[in-house]
Amino acid sequence: MNKKQVIIIGAGPAGITAGCEILKQSDEYQVTMIEEEGQVGGISKTVCWNGNRMDLGGHRFFTKNDRVMNWWKELLPVQGEPSMDDKVLDRPCSLEENGPDPEKEDAVFLKRNRVSRIYYNHAFFDYPVKMNMTTIKNLGFAVTAEAGLSYLKSVIFKRKEKSLEDFYINRFGKTLYRLFFEDYTEKLWGRHPRDISPDWGAQRVKGLSLLAVLKDIFGKRFLGTKHTVETSLIESFYYPKYGPGQLWEAAAAQFEQMGGRILTGCRVEKIKMRDEKTIEEVIYDKDGQKTAVKADIVMSTMPVKDLAAGMEYVTPKIRQITEGLPYRDYVTVGILVDKLKIKNTTTIKTFGEMIPDCWIYVQDRGVRLGRIQIFNNWSPYMVKQPQDTVWIGLEYFCAEGDEMWSMTGEEWSSFGRKELIKIGVLDAETEILDTHCEKVKKAYPAYFDTYKEMNQVQNWINSVDNLYCIGRNGQHRYNNMDHSMLTAFEAVKAMLSGSADKSAIWEVNTEKEYHEEKKGD
Repeated sequence: MNKKQVIIIGAGPAGITAGCEILKQSDEYQVTMIEEEGQVGGISKTVCWNGNRMDLGGHRFFTKNDRVMNWWKELLPVQGEPSMDDKVLDRPCSLEENGPDPEKEDAVFLKRNRVSRIYYNHAFFDYPVKMNMTTIKNLGFAVTAEAGLSYLKSVIFKRKEKSLEDFYINRFGKTLYRLFFEDYTEKLWGRHPRDISPDWGAQRVKGLSLLAVLKDIFGKRFLGTKHTVETSLIESFYYPKYGPGQLWEAAAAQFEQMGGRILTGCRVEKIKMRDEKTIEEVIYDKDGQKTAVKADIVMSTMPVKDLAAGMEYVTPKIRQITEGLPYRDYVTVGILVDKLKIKNTTTIKTFGEMIPDCWIYVQDRGVRLGRIQIFNNWSPYMVKQPQDTVWIGLEYFCAEGDEMWSMTGEEWSSFGRKELIKIGVLDAETEILDTHCEKVKKAYPAYFDTYKEMNQVQNWINSVDNLYCIGRNGQHRYNNMDHSMLTAFEAVKAMLSGSADKSAIWEVNTEKEYHEEKKGD
């Protein structure tokens, strides 16, 4: 029997999930995955540098969807014994009965405590912002009172949500918005929040407000209530021993064991069509040599802008919209030091007074730095010497080809070091033991410019019978990993059933309540 040829463009979470699901559910297809990079995982890959691992962007494994959670756990079972840091520090930890020992086995999920704070004016604030004694102490009574009154005003007088600025002010009030959201958002997107669609906030922080935060605090502390917890309030998450890429490498290996093929280092350049409704071939380039492969079905995770640029029968209007779709590119700089200047003032035990945060949002207006990851706290196995060194990732948001993007690794190391000293994270005398820079193109699909006409692009994509667009860039939507996987599930379901209705693929992550909400522990 001649099998139908499925071509999946991109070997990130959505692409790998789709490939595995097709082969698990049917033996009628030959599936080939074409990946531009030399490594699978997309933005969820793990990069190893001199024994120290980097997570590009910080990837929590948390979802309310049981199918996604079971999918993950089939690849990496949850730890049944303490990880190295919990064991040495004698910290309490949650364990799974009969789960593997991370000190002896590699294929294991760690269960990690979520610690994330905002760093503003050389002081730490809870993330998301909470009206507690820490906030009052750090801001001062006058500013805190102003923030409280501003919040009350936002409760009574709701703004029409025409922009992301309106979205945040409605939930936190103007004062807290100005202090903790305005500048960070502009750093992230390169645009003021008033110029960004509220859709981004609706997808990333659904249901989150100061009231939700206060309910979470007082409900647990004084009432002992169990209630729905928003994704930004969750207190723990799963994390692969060696970072997110470990799970996707395991999934890719499973895909190949089932008969799938993965072609790495191959850039898809053209989609050849029989007519305006049918793709016929996918043409990719590897080391300057172009190869055409037959495609009965195509699942694409590549940026919509690039997909449309390589396709035939694209109308001038659709081409104009896709060419104008904006993205934000990303640079992360790994810096290895023996210690940080800022010390641990929490009750959480850590090695060498290291702060316990997994990541920190930097709100300082005087630096370009957006966020700091501390890889030791994601997993001690991410760091070659976790008791003696601190391996941090500095996250910057820029545009491909601009001045920041074009800096060399050495320039980034020097630039990052100066910014850390400026905000008091490092001493000027601190020696940099090692450094590494990673750049990611089109890391974040953005919600301005021609994005407002994305529905027309969606209709055009759906009109191509054998094309399914999935994942973050495939749909130009700021999806988390579980959302990307769900788009893959829906695409495979539609493909195998022969249904022409692709609406369910696009409905993932559009509901009013945040898709990652889960009943509190």
